[in-house]
Amino acid sequence: MKKVTFQFLCSSALLLPLAMTSCRQSKFLVATPKLDVDPLIAHIDSTIRPQDDFFQFANGKWFKQNPIPASEPSNGIFQIIEDTVNAQVLHICKLAATETNPEGSNKQKIGDFYFSGMDSITRNQKGTSDLKEYLNQIDNIKDKDEVFGESAFVNSVSNSTFFNFGVAQDDKNSSKYQVYITQGGLTMPDRNYYTDTDTKAEEIRNKFVCHVEKVFAIMGYDEKEAVSLASKLMELETDMARLSRKREDTRDPFANYNKMSVDSLKRLTPHINWNLYMKGIGLQQVDSVVVGQPEYLAGLDKLVNQMSLADLKSYMKFRFFEGLDTYLDDRTYDESFDFYNKTLRGVTEQRPRWKRVVSLVNGYLGDLIGQVYVDEYLPKGTKDKLIEIGNAIRNEFAERIKNLDWMSDVTKEKALAKLNAVMMKMCSPDKWKDLSALNIDRSSYVRNAMNANKWFNAYNIHKYGKPVDRTEWDMEPQTYNAYYNPSNNEIVIPGCNIIVPGFEKKMADDAILYAIIGGTIGHEITHGFDDQGCQYDAQGNLKNWWTKEDKTKFDEQTKKIVNQFDNYFVSDSLHINGSLTQGENIADLGGIIMAYEAFKKTPQFKQNEIIDGLNPSQRFFLGYAMEWMVNMRPEALMTQVKSNEHAPAKWRVLAPLSNMPEFYQTFGVKQGDKMWRSDKDRVKIW
Repeated sequence: MKKVTFQFLCSSALLLPLAMTSCRQSKFLVATPKLDVDPLIAHIDSTIRPQDDFFQFANGKWFKQNPIPASEPSNGIFQIIEDTVNAQVLHICKLAATETNPEGSNKQKIGDFYFSGMDSITRNQKGTSDLKEYLNQIDNIKDKDEVFGESAFVNSVSNSTFFNFGVAQDDKNSSKYQVYITQGGLTMPDRNYYTDTDTKAEEIRNKFVCHVEKVFAIMGYDEKEAVSLASKLMELETDMARLSRKREDTRDPFANYNKMSVDSLKRLTPHINWNLYMKGIGLQQVDSVVVGQPEYLAGLDKLVNQMSLADLKSYMKFRFFEGLDTYLDDRTYDESFDFYNKTLRGVTEQRPRWKRVVSLVNGYLGDLIGQVYVDEYLPKGTKDKLIEIGNAIRNEFAERIKNLDWMSDVTKEKALAKLNAVMMKMCSPDKWKDLSALNIDRSSYVRNAMNANKWFNAYNIHKYGKPVDRTEWDMEPQTYNAYYNPSNNEIVIPGCNIIVPGFEKKMADDAILYAIIGGTIGHEITHGFDDQGCQYDAQGNLKNWWTKEDKTKFDEQTKKIVNQFDNYFVSDSLHINGSLTQGENIADLGGIIMAYEAFKKTPQFKQNEIIDGLNPSQRFFLGYAMEWMVNMRPEALMTQVKSNEHAPAKWRVLAPLSNMPEFYQTFGVKQGDKMWRSDKDRVKIW
């Protein structure tokens, strides 16, 4: 994926001349602005040299004029577009909630889910009572076998317990669905939150234990019981974290593909009742599974055998409750917010209720809302423009492959075959998910969430044994994100990616569109050729299609990008994990290179069209920097670096551009400038 978060109205500052801060900067041309306020110019902080920090140069003025809101972990282009889309989705929800709609219709589901979320009076009156019967259900477990039958229920309606379980395309046979089991069940974002020994990590762990105590108190335990249960839960999750592979070690698809029969799975984990789990999750006649991390399951099995039944039940109750706390009363939500937002992301103020509700309703009913969104809110010609840019990017990628000096003709032929087979899904799906069996009403927000979780779990599980549907989308057109799916060898670019802040009433010029959308499309296509994606063939099967010599040369280049990012520090003691982020970093570099090459074929570039004093290349690179115009709180930045495969936004600008000679030429980057890298250190992959 290209974006970082699931989570842009431009500065209205007066358009000012660009003050040159160095004779090494290439000269900007001056012209009469074609826009009232050109965001590319309005965002520039001319006190920063572009040769030293292009990210801050391009975006710094916007950051100064738009501090991070107290209710957000960050501010910038993602937030602007999310707010824009949320306002549109809010209108769809409010309209559906005020109309009289037929029972079971799309609008009835949208309106009632939204209404139940906004009805804080009913939610506060109910408190946690809607979950009581399910908590009692866990309390009534009689033995450890039943733990895993109940675990299947918890996983399907709320949260993962002990491990992650689902159905997906078989990595080695993409025409069939396969059961996958991977490490999971941790509450904090990553294993290193449990294992790191620095002072900050210890502080977070202490606050987490306090949070768990308060959650058990909300569930009805007295103070002494809550303290004891929190301590035991922390001990269990710490043991699970130590068993878990590091996140970067889960990036090798071959090492994390361990197919075995169900009988072998049972021998590996004799104390986990897989018969009851499979029955509870809704699966029958499963002959094999793919286990991501066998040593994790083996270790978990020993933990289960050692732990008391009471401790296993309290862990499951906590995970069940924690997965649904967002939909409960204000007291419960306040406690959740205090840890997950204040402690982990540095956010001090809750978002308005409508924003929280709209975001969650959109997450569950995105296909229903998307059908309205496409018709009423996307600019005309969105799909055609996305397809135009997509085809241009693919053509450039083909030329780059043909001209590679490190790849043999044999591997080039297979690389081109894979590139030509990439399916490009643009704007919106041709077929929407059928949510007619999903029951939604106005009586209970949390039960609506449980029903939706159960529906999506069943939707996933029931794929097993059926033909693979390669037309399916896993994102909605109103989701500002994109992805590459290696098993389908496809890219998916939702329609709202066409939105550019400052160009709300019309499409931006090609320099900006190719930088932002072209960079996105190029990024996703390059994922098919990053350290993970390159191990899948044209049909989406995990299979080596490289010669040994070519793969060695490729790996030499990827080591350089790992090293480049390992040497970026976001604070004195915290550096980016180059191994964890290398796939996204490879995709960023490939994406911006392909986008620039494609842009050079446009009339705007060929005619050297000057817009608001900027030549085409200047607009392109400033547009790319605007794509990552994101300012983060230190706490949110730390959480991302520790637990996310995407590098922070700033380095997604600085790193790829510091590898591009065209950027050096455009902005006069010379040896001695902070963004300059020697030719031998510049990464050149695709």
